[in-house]
Amino acid sequence: MVERIRRAQELLDEYRVSALLLMSSPNVFYLSGLKASLAYLVITKEKAYLLTDGRYYERAKPLAHELLEVHLILENPLQTLKKFLRSLAVPSVGIEGDHITLAVRNSLRSRYFKLIPLVSPLKKLRLRKDERERELIKKAIALTDRIFKELLEGPILGETELSLRGKVVNKAFSLGSTGESFPAIVAFRENSAIPHWESSNAKISGKGALLFDFGVVYQGYVSDFTRTVYLGKAEEEFKRAYQLVKEAYFKALDMVRVGRDAREIDLAVRNYFREKGVLSHFTHSTGHGVGIEVHEPPRLYYNLKEEIKIEEGMVFTIEPGLYFPGKFGIRLENIVFVEDGRGVVYSEVPLELLEL
Repeated sequence: MVERIRRAQELLDEYRVSALLLMSSPNVFYLSGLKASLAYLVITKEKAYLLTDGRYYERAKPLAHELLEVHLILENPLQTLKKFLRSLAVPSVGIEGDHITLAVRNSLRSRYFKLIPLVSPLKKLRLRKDERERELIKKAIALTDRIFKELLEGPILGETELSLRGKVVNKAFSLGSTGESFPAIVAFRENSAIPHWESSNAKISGKGALLFDFGVVYQGYVSDFTRTVYLGKAEEEFKRAYQLVKEAYFKALDMVRVGRDAREIDLAVRNYFREKGVLSHFTHSTGHGVGIEVHEPPRLYYNLKEEIKIEEGMVFTIEPGLYFPGKFGIRLENIVFVEDGRGVVYSEVPLELLEL
């Protein structure tokens, strides 16, 4: 955390601000280690200050170190924060312009300092994961693999989408996770054709595609995983589509190289699907960064204006899919680590079609 704060302090000159105020939980956690619904982190060139209320203060105190002071908020949080910023005598304060609400910004306005909105101020720092972060994500992946394998060992027919989701959550907690990285998706038959389907009371019976998309939280870092299986013997139409998705996945993985524009990974998938005549059935981007949050930069999408070069230490998903409304959907997803200049996958769950 000391090194991260030092790197954040270096951003002050780049942003031309005297201090940086962070209020979003992921950014506060990244620099302090505290996960809280109310915590403010103020970075100056000399020090970092973590302000939180009585609900989190005892958890925050042990996080203090040579560069981080912890302060207890006893009165109105925003008024306390405003007074604290004034006490630092800083002329300008960079704020998270893409996170802070207009009401909060108005509450913090002062004639003693100027608020400077910044977009994703820690993006440059969080884009590349350090060794500790990568290890935690790998442990989250190992938990996800185990959950999926155990899920397939138990009964599936006669369950509902929601009861299977419940099993995912229960297994996550029993294996050492602290929760879901997002609400798990279990989608049967035509429901699997809706990429972000909300698991329902639909009963799992008979033949059909069954899609699982879930992730867990491990010590503050998350996983994201998708597999599509088939209950019964798969029809040729499904098998052909599954093969296309699997081949698109490997084409994307082969494109992961340090120095390459991340948009090219998405383009490789789209060009392949276009060649096969199914591009209209691919309705989302090829992937997204993963870390403290399940959706972080970089986004793997061809139509982004900003070029993002792939760098050593990046971690993101590759998740091509094809969706045929009223029939079925297929998505295959792994987290990819950029190591030694290329993409490396640590999930041990194969991508071969499973017919259960």
